[in-house]
Amino acid sequence: MADADIVVVGAGLAGLVAAAEAADAGRSVVLVEQEGERSLGGQAFWSLGGLFLVDSPEQRRMGIRDSRELAWQDWLGSAQFDREEDRWPRAWAQAYLDFAAGEKRAWLRAMGHRIFPLVGWAERGDGRAEGHGNSVPRFHITWGTGPGVVAPFERRVRAHAEAGRIRFAFRHRVDDLIVEDGAATGVRGQVLEPADAERGRPTSRVAVGDFELRAQAVIVTSGGIGGNHDLVRKAWPARLGEPPRTMVAGVPAYVDGRMLGIAEAAGARVINPDRMWHYVEGVRNWDPIWDNHGIRILPGPSSLWLDATGERLPAPCFPGFDTLSTLRHLRGTGYDYSWFVLTQKIIEKEFALSGSEQNPDLTGKDVKLVLSRVKSGAPGPVEAFKRHGADFVVADSLAELVAGMNKLADPDAPELAEPALRALIEARDREIDNAFTKDAQLTAIRGARNYRGDRLSRVAAPHKLLDPKAGPLIAVRLHILSRKTLGGLESDLDGRCLRADGTPLPGLYAAGEVNGFGGGGMMGYNALEGTFLGGCLFSGRVAGRAAAGAVG
Repeated sequence: MADADIVVVGAGLAGLVAAAEAADAGRSVVLVEQEGERSLGGQAFWSLGGLFLVDSPEQRRMGIRDSRELAWQDWLGSAQFDREEDRWPRAWAQAYLDFAAGEKRAWLRAMGHRIFPLVGWAERGDGRAEGHGNSVPRFHITWGTGPGVVAPFERRVRAHAEAGRIRFAFRHRVDDLIVEDGAATGVRGQVLEPADAERGRPTSRVAVGDFELRAQAVIVTSGGIGGNHDLVRKAWPARLGEPPRTMVAGVPAYVDGRMLGIAEAAGARVINPDRMWHYVEGVRNWDPIWDNHGIRILPGPSSLWLDATGERLPAPCFPGFDTLSTLRHLRGTGYDYSWFVLTQKIIEKEFALSGSEQNPDLTGKDVKLVLSRVKSGAPGPVEAFKRHGADFVVADSLAELVAGMNKLADPDAPELAEPALRALIEARDREIDNAFTKDAQLTAIRGARNYRGDRLSRVAAPHKLLDPKAGPLIAVRLHILSRKTLGGLESDLDGRCLRADGTPLPGLYAAGEVNGFGGGGMMGYNALEGTFLGGCLFSGRVAGRAAAGAVG
């Protein structure tokens, strides 16, 4: 006898959406989660809440002319689909763009979701119209950040739970998918001992019993592999160089990738496991929540970027432009870290930190606190990292800055020399004297300031790094930050998991990061940002509705 019509494995954003949509259709759902109730919403809770939208009212108010055609040009230039396995990922990309340019905003707004009016410009690209990157700003920050994205779906799920349509199974770790007569009919695993740890903190893996849940359909929404660095290194592609020896963790350890292997063992096909998305602007959290906790700096374009040997990074490896190109370049240096060199004037205007907890003004929907960002001084959380962060060096002179950088450098890295760095910075600073320049980064900075949103809140006016009035000088040691899985369980446009022969595995669906955010990798090789949360929303909605329609 079935315990429910549908079992959803994973209570992150994709799982909440899938469960809510299935329950809306009148189906009974068991929502299974290995963590405790405090972790409801998963990684989405910790996010900045950025969403990829196309031709939105917010864009139009900022003078941005966007279109579905331009967005598709950017998506294809970034995804670079080039494999037979990209049939369904490409189809998912088209469907997702229709959603992002269509009903996505109105669908969320009807649930109470709201957007901050300034549209951000993430992944500014590789310098080619037909290449990687966003031609225009499309990064819409949720008013309330990650918790503001999760809240509407948590409300829906809890309302269904009160009505008896959804049942929670927290601290239930799935170890196997039950497949009978070629169809997925449930899950089995172990009940973990109770844990009341705060969200993100490590929890016990001690089992206190077994469980089995039967259903007509199973939707896997268990996330990616970013918390398991051994799996990240195993999947690391040769095109990105050697995997790093050290990384900081952008996600907690429970983002362990277990369900990918479990689903594959049950007959589902995993595609594009070598496609991944890791950041190169990670810093060690001075006040960590999980082990090896890293925070990403969301930089404006002005910081001077150096590798561990003191060499300036080439175009298009500018801050905020081309994540994987920069990662690939840095992996070729032989070191796991790099440096930003900047000024107080730059950090005040251009540094933001990814994460709901690092943006209390936006997360708390505090208008007065948001307006304080235009005042002198860095935002409070950024200033806290500058004062307490182990990766920050602040100095009144370049000689003092270099000495501090050498103290933080790896023992096997060459010592940075003040005369060499001074010559590099002075060469850059001479290019400031004219409104035109051969320095591609300075050209990009001036171009960015043509966009009103950047000029108001994101990009500092071009200035000389060695100008005392812009100081003090700041250096930041940057780590590789593990984050997203871009490949995963292959699925058709109904979210049905496919077998190796391309046919659906009856009863099994997938959504979210375990699904490569749609189809097994709808972003291809590169993300345009705002597409991770958006992919969870879209794929969770598709899978929840399709599974609800398939069960009797």
